[in-house]
Amino acid sequence: MEEKDLIARIHALVDEEHRLREGTEHTDEQRARIDELEVQLDQCWDLLRQRRARRQYGEDPEEAHARPADQVEGYLQ
Repeated sequence: MEEKDLIARIHALVDEEHRLREGTEHTDEQRARIDELEVQLDQCWDLLRQRRARRQYGEDPEEAHARPADQVEGYLQ
């Protein structure tokens, strides 16, 4: 996946998350989708950081891969 495509994916996920968070009452389905979006965003940001680090150190960014949700969700902020 190209970096521009990854950034576009991040923007689309953020837009959807913002739309879902509008308002005060959320259904169970909306809360579940928001949780999914948060995980997908964490995975996308992690992949973007991996790609940029590989490029910075002369490695092939195409060798970066999305990490499992349980791994990226365990990172300390």
